[in-house]
Amino acid sequence: MAIGIHILAEFYGCDRDLLARSGPVKEVLERAVEESELTKLRSEYHQFKPFGVTGFVLLAESHISIHTWPEHRYLALDVFTCGPPEKARRAFESLERGFKPQRVKKTEKRRGC
Repeated sequence: MAIGIHILAEFYGCDRDLLARSGPVKEVLERAVEESELTKLRSEYHQFKPFGVTGFVLLAESHISIHTWPEHRYLALDVFTCGPPEKARRAFESLERGFKPQRVKKTEKRRGC
């Protein structure tokens, strides 16, 4: 039996404006946490200049992190949770809806088994 699930993903062809600023990125990540019923402990977002964002949501179940490159319309995403894998998958689906990538590269790993 696995202890957790780790989803590593790359989103291609996202809206540059959505990836450029911390406000919109934070909105999508925080909505994903709520919709998946994960337990947020805290979050931190760093705005790069002239654009780009690194964000991290610390969860009781583990974490979600994101790194954006608006100039490439690309983001790298990491969703790791312990417990029921459905919550991580729901968070991922919410992030996919929020960022609307044209193409997704996704790897899912069971952890601790």
